[in-house]
Amino acid sequence: MSRRLRYIGSTSGNSGCPTLYEDDETGEVIVQGDLVTDPDEIAQFRAVKPGEGFVTVPRTLLADFAPRDVDRERVLVSYDEFEEMFTSCRHTAFRLETRRRYRSDEESETYRQFVAGQAPAWDLDHPWCRTRREQTDLGKRFERVRIMDNPPTIGQRYLLNNSERNGLVGEDIRYLWRADAERLGLPAEDAWLFDSRYLALLHFDAEDDITEIEVITDPVKVARACQERDAAWHYATPHREFAAGVPSGM
Repeated sequence: MSRRLRYIGSTSGNSGCPTLYEDDETGEVIVQGDLVTDPDEIAQFRAVKPGEGFVTVPRTLLADFAPRDVDRERVLVSYDEFEEMFTSCRHTAFRLETRRRYRSDEESETYRQFVAGQAPAWDLDHPWCRTRREQTDLGKRFERVRIMDNPPTIGQRYLLNNSERNGLVGEDIRYLWRADAERLGLPAEDAWLFDSRYLALLHFDAEDDITEIEVITDPVKVARACQERDAAWHYATPHREFAAGVPSGM
């Protein structure tokens, strides 16, 4: 069935081109413009799917008539799809790690060792560690700022110990006291920021288990997350230096 299109606007008077239309049902935008046919130009486009075409329009057409009000549907991904983001990202992955407890940590043998007063037996040949090393060897940066309460929770102390392992496989981890994070206006949400282009927001339940992973591409939210990353990274302390100032509690 053909789509019902609504005329949005044009910068061409009566010449019929260029013009924007909107699908009445889906809200998708259709662009009418001069077709791009030069093979050298087409070769510069990225991730072209069969059937896709390209048109040229004046910038003023988009500035004057492109819709600004966007109702974005939530995009949820599986854990496997989330894991693929760490190999598909091009240059950076940054996490603001805000929670006081992660249930998944407590199910590990290293956590049980730590709580028992033993040194965790980190396995640097674990598949997760191998993947991180491989990606950092490609020149990618993996960075975290972890928020710590005063006094720290057991889970936060465990992750402070874990920072040494992550550092050995290429991650750069820094710390902020929660009071400082609040003064900076950092969010309470726990999320990864990939390539300064999109967020993977982690949702947790009351038992501190991950329930959903939401991908956010809204430019306004991504730009805000970049500002929050810059502020957190600027004021945070490298994990070894920070650990030296954390009183022993176990």
